[in-house]
Amino acid sequence: MQRSELERMGVEDLWGLHLEISEMLGEKLEKKRKVVDERIKLLSHVRSDIATPARSARRPYPPVLPKFRNPDQPAETWAGRGKRPRWLTKLLRAGRRLDDFRIRQAG
Repeated sequence: MQRSELERMGVEDLWGLHLEISEMLGEKLEKKRKVVDERIKLLSHVRSDIATPARSARRPYPPVLPKFRNPDQPAETWAGRGKRPRWLTKLLRAGRRLDDFRIRQAG
């Protein structure tokens, strides 16, 4: 269909054409998806037939105890791993030291 033909069509005709095209496109995409799913299924069967070494399970890590506590909100703690919490960053910018928030270990 030429562009000039489309420009001469009314809104209702264009909308009907749009719906037809959308339906056809949906059908073709569904067929394509089924083909891809079949290929994935086939490849997964082939892959499972290949002998792969057994992966060792990840070792259990002990729980990490918190090392720092927010004095304003005692429930907020940080173990010293990962990104610094916002409360700690804010207080450090205010001039406090990291050791000011350290949790004293009993013993």
